[in-house]
Amino acid sequence: MNAPNSPAAAAEPRLTSLSHGGGCGCKIAPGLLSEILKGSAALPAPAELLVGIATADDAAVYRLNDEQALVATTDFFMPIVDDPFDFGCIAATNAISDVYAMGGRPILALALVGMPINVLSTATIGRILEGGASVCRAAGIPIAGGHTIDSVEAIYGLVALGLVHPKRVKRNADAQPGDLLLLGKPLGVGVMSAALKKGALDAAGYARMVATTTQLNTPGPDLAALPGVHALTDVTGFGLAGHALEMARGSGCTVQIDWRAVPLLAGVRDLAAHGFVTGASGRNWAAYGHDVALPDAFEPQDRALLCDPQTSGGLLVSCEPGALDAVQAVFGRHGFGAAAVVGRVLAAQGRPLQVLG
Repeated sequence: MNAPNSPAAAAEPRLTSLSHGGGCGCKIAPGLLSEILKGSAALPAPAELLVGIATADDAAVYRLNDEQALVATTDFFMPIVDDPFDFGCIAATNAISDVYAMGGRPILALALVGMPINVLSTATIGRILEGGASVCRAAGIPIAGGHTIDSVEAIYGLVALGLVHPKRVKRNADAQPGDLLLLGKPLGVGVMSAALKKGALDAAGYARMVATTTQLNTPGPDLAALPGVHALTDVTGFGLAGHALEMARGSGCTVQIDWRAVPLLAGVRDLAAHGFVTGASGRNWAAYGHDVALPDAFEPQDRALLCDPQTSGGLLVSCEPGALDAVQAVFGRHGFGAAAVVGRVLAAQGRPLQVLG
């Protein structure tokens, strides 16, 4: 792993300088996306389609037989870091995460590659692909094909396929009143990416950013096997608030977040207070802020982190209180020491997302 602005990247433009938005921060804002997709959910779907686009879930799930369902997803984006190998690792980890978030185990991937071939060398492009391949090896899956195009901006990601038992599919829309909410990774990736792009992230911060964004969400299948786990999703481009809102709306419940309990990456609150926030954070708030009840005197940097787009973020788990010890044990066994209880699910009342400070 190279530190930001390392000599290895000096011969070519910084990868982040070639993109107008990096990582999951370049997702289309949720309000605009809803406009684009309205009407699509009304299209006829076969009975075998267990999960489609109706509840904005992480992946599609199609029942193959009584024992197997196919999990299918795709994710790709522009560079969030300048080191090509790290970029490939982060993009691949993020793409595979959606399989884990449905409770599935990945089986193979296809690479999606768009590169400005007149700007980046074949060696740099090769390092991006090597990074993605290294993550797929860690996940135990092959990259079995893909597609490449000559693009104005560098784009990399995967189609990821997995398998899950139909009875163990975990949607984002099945949270139940009385459930506890746990978050598997700390927040702040978007803030760190903004600081990196402006040359304000030190080597230690960069290392923390890469470590969290390249940690595969492997607890997903084991969590799905627990009878007390009702809903799963991963926190990505719409931020903790956006993905908690999707869970609340899909489940017909109210989600309550205790902001004091939410884990943050070291140093990100100070970075946010100094203005290192992404444009996506503001777009997220503009799209869904009307559905969020904030405490009095909630600090601007906290609101920015609440909406901060997470690239390869953590799993958000809704489970009954009796399953808490088992859920925490799964996270611990997979190396997610920062996993924490961050809120609870209530019967629908007032705004669907309520934040306590």
